[in-house]
Amino acid sequence: MTSTAARPGRVAKLPPRERILDAAEELFQSEGIRRVGVQAIADKAETTKMAIYRHFETKDALVAEWLRILAAEYRAAFDRVEAEHPGRPREQILGLARFIADGLPALSYRGCPFVNSLAELPDRSHPARRVIEEHKAHQTRRLVGMCTEAGLPDPEQVAAQITFLLEGAQVSTQNGSIDRAGERLMHIVEAIVGREPHATPPA
Repeated sequence: MTSTAARPGRVAKLPPRERILDAAEELFQSEGIRRVGVQAIADKAETTKMAIYRHFETKDALVAEWLRILAAEYRAAFDRVEAEHPGRPREQILGLARFIADGLPALSYRGCPFVNSLAELPDRSHPARRVIEEHKAHQTRRLVGMCTEAGLPDPEQVAAQITFLLEGAQVSTQNGSIDRAGERLMHIVEAIVGREPHATPPA
């Protein structure tokens, strides 16, 4: 789900629930979760507060659903690289890194929505935090699986290293501390997946 410049003409064509989510995404990304009220979302979605509460019991539920949709997009990226490189886990890992690297320019002015949301939602019982935690756990499991299939030494440790790189590249891009973050990210991940696999024991 992405925002476009042609928003006014597009809004009228979306069903109410999608209009609300679309407006919430745009406002949460540009202004932050805490600063955006339900009335502002209603105005942006060209609907009413009552209509929003018909679809989402609370603002917290709306935030959680927005992040759930974003998490699904990341899961789709895993699915896509696995489909594009069947049986080639190293290429899958590189494809995942490329997905993150290609998305870095957008983060330079909006930031990572998961990182931003965690900063705004300190209460660990918040439903949106649970969505993020489940999303990160799912990513870790799939990345460890790829590293295991690739025969990389200590796949859990390698998956942790790659995760640090992927998330670090996003934060560094957001705060502007590192130039050419995407290029540097790919170079390091390529070096990691190029490590020698475990030796196959003799029969």
